[in-house]
Amino acid sequence: MAQFSSSRSSQHSQSTGILLSNVSHGFDGTAVLTDITLTVSRGETLVVIGPSGTGKTTLIRLLALFDSPDSGRILVGDTNLWSLSTDERLAARRRIGMVFQEPNLFEASVQRNVSYGHRVRLGWRARLRQWARRLVGDSSSPVVEETLEVVGLADAARRSTGSLSGGEAQRVAFARALAYDPEFLLLDEPTSDLDPRNTAVIEQAVETARDDGLGVVVATHDMQQAERIADRVAVLLDGRLIEVGPTEEVFTNPEDRRTQRFIDGELLY
Repeated sequence: MAQFSSSRSSQHSQSTGILLSNVSHGFDGTAVLTDITLTVSRGETLVVIGPSGTGKTTLIRLLALFDSPDSGRILVGDTNLWSLSTDERLAARRRIGMVFQEPNLFEASVQRNVSYGHRVRLGWRARLRQWARRLVGDSSSPVVEETLEVVGLADAARRSTGSLSGGEAQRVAFARALAYDPEFLLLDEPTSDLDPRNTAVIEQAVETARDDGLGVVVATHDMQQAERIADRVAVLLDGRLIEVGPTEEVFTNPEDRRTQRFIDGELLY
């Protein structure tokens, strides 16, 4: 599996993690998350496990700055991201890549889908350079080639997204998020509908991103997947974090009895 360039790693190594500090959030007066304190560090994979409907997607959306907390703060360093101006918060959001459960690709080639985030991130200068390359017949892009290699689709750049299987489409969505050059990568149930082969490719790509220095957060109800890819595990039950710790400790010697009952399948939801 390909690694990203060393220039990306050195750039990312200067970044600070994200902290949710006593964050609560709800909808229509109903609490979904309550008093969440959680750190997302660079160079690690944090997996959030818990049953469906317990708030994992809401937690991911808060980290992605799609939703604002009802109370508490979301911090990078000492900066409360929701105290920034709209433009400043947009700049912070551009440091975060997101992969949803459904790929949501454009009706275009794989290449155009993957290059989209890169163009947006780098602005009009990148778009101008790509336009100039097309004028001379050069449609190649090192970023596209690199990220497609990471997800095992290096030969699929010119394929239409309509010709892709569900697993291939999700891998393209993953590559598009990486091409955005994020510092943090958030994945919401990214392999829930995938076969074992595509699941393995996504999990290997997560490891590659983590090794490149990204902070990766994966929300899943698949505890076997959590054991395979996580450096740390956060257990979310009834909208509350009941335990956060190194993967082996959480799975073999949890501090909270409810964690063990959930892992053993004794808690029904």
